[in-house]
Amino acid sequence: MTSTAPAPTDRPTRDRPSRDRVGRLQLAALIGTIVIAAVVGVWAYVLPREFYDHFPSFLGEWISQDGPYNEHLIRDHGAQYLALGAASVTALIWRSQVVYRVLGIAWATFGVLHFAYHVTHLDHMAPADGIAQVIVLAVAALLGIGIAVPPRRSTRKPARGTRS
Repeated sequence: MTSTAPAPTDRPTRDRPSRDRVGRLQLAALIGTIVIAAVVGVWAYVLPREFYDHFPSFLGEWISQDGPYNEHLIRDHGAQYLALGAASVTALIWRSQVVYRVLGIAWATFGVLHFAYHVTHLDHMAPADGIAQVIVLAVAALLGIGIAVPPRRSTRKPARGTRS
């Protein structure tokens, strides 16, 4: 099998970066998801009872307010975060807009659906806990959207005397 080099017009230049360039917002959102996935995923999977009793700790204890303990459910939740986190780490290494879009769609879908459930089930929580939970879950959903949105293309004009 032979491979051909990209045509000269397909190569990135200073004025025309590659289509796979990762934007600062995408990278920041990606790092945010890795941190969330590591904390929530490891805590829920490795210490499910402690996660149920104390998550998110310094903001309150939200999980234990929403029904009886279920180790299987908590560990599955942790495993899901670890899986998304593994995909985020992979995207950090293999930077591609296609990978970022797919990953962003996965994180955003989970984040929006997670947000939608909790925002409609706040009646059992103290107002401060409910507000904090809505804010945290909105930020998590926005991180997924931030990963999926590609950077804007540069609209800089070439310097005088140069060809475009």
